[in-house]
Amino acid sequence: MAMKIRLARGGSKKRPFYRIVAADSRMPRDGRFIEKLGTYNPLLPKDSEERVKMDMERVQHWLDQGAQPTDRIARMLEAAGVREKADRSNPKKGAPGKKAVERAEEKAAKAAEAAEAPADAE
Repeated sequence: MAMKIRLARGGSKKRPFYRIVAADSRMPRDGRFIEKLGTYNPLLPKDSEERVKMDMERVQHWLDQGAQPTDRIARMLEAAGVREKADRSNPKKGAPGKKAVERAEEKAAKAAEAAEAPADAE
């Protein structure tokens, strides 16, 4: 059985609240889970201790059993110091989009024309 440690959404519309659960990866997001391991309330400030609560003993138990944390849970575990920080690489994130590249090329072309014009006048 492929186990995941993941978030299960609760709360009302526009007021999210998540349970941190150990669940079979084939089950739906908010469906059946094996054990509740904690809670996550994204509406609280980032420095609040109530924002993320986890039973670290049980989380460690499930990790030892081979459960895979989702990306968001892995980040929470890194912040708590349970897991080592993983290197993430997204080289395209900082790259400008198509329109920005086109605007930069147009600006460079205009600057080159402006630089050539005074040289021809002299």
